[in-house]
Amino acid sequence: MSDTYQLDGVRHRYGNRCVVDIPSLRVRTGEILGIVGPSGAGKSTLLRLLNFLEPPTEGTLAYRGAGVGPEVPLSLRREVVTVFQHPILLRRTVVANIRIGQRFRSAASSDGEVERWLGRLGLAELGRAPARTLSAGEAQRVALARSLVAEPSVLLLDEPTGNLDPYNARLIEEIVRAENAERGTTIVLISHDIFQAKRLAHRTGLMMGGRILELAGTGEFFSDPQQPETAAFLRGDLVDAAAPAQPASVPRRRPWWRRGA
Repeated sequence: MSDTYQLDGVRHRYGNRCVVDIPSLRVRTGEILGIVGPSGAGKSTLLRLLNFLEPPTEGTLAYRGAGVGPEVPLSLRREVVTVFQHPILLRRTVVANIRIGQRFRSAASSDGEVERWLGRLGLAELGRAPARTLSAGEAQRVALARSLVAEPSVLLLDEPTGNLDPYNARLIEEIVRAENAERGTTIVLISHDIFQAKRLAHRTGLMMGGRILELAGTGEFFSDPQQPETAAFLRGDLVDAAAPAQPASVPRRRPWWRRGA
């Protein structure tokens, strides 16, 4: 399997504070990669690097095998979209908001495609409604449709269901899963919700202190964590997001549910 992103020796600083420190990371083409961790761990900053909003302070970020510098071609930027926890919609109708996603990415405008996404996301009755009248769940569905209507290669999700009710969260998860299965879209999911990562991701990583402490297949990540920080996070212990990463030689600890056996 080829890699969509390759990060080597990547560090990103704001002033004297290093918020991302990733010696090596590969995002495989066509996978859903889940990154979980507490607030302040550097997860959203990592997405900003992957979306080319900021170049890393140090190291190499490559996209599909080609290094990415400070000046990113517009054609490349159009391949990657991000859906945030709190989407910003234009003061226009729902249909106009979805169409703008096509226009900004030079995709052919198709009323049929827009209508298809309205129906797929349960928005068919709201196409002519002003965006300002939508609920939080409806607005997030519009933001997702706006991102996917132009068929991007990469979808970055930053807590996409963090403030949604179970119905809207489930609907968005179903669309994300289908987009990956049907189109092979590469997806990076940032979430505090470990259960969402467990449901959606092929691989899952724990990020703390700007570093990815553990990364494994999702089944293994949840059933047999190798790092004590991972086991603590999964069982809901209080953790320090800024805690320094442990060295690679940390001894393996038995999963918490097997202790005393």
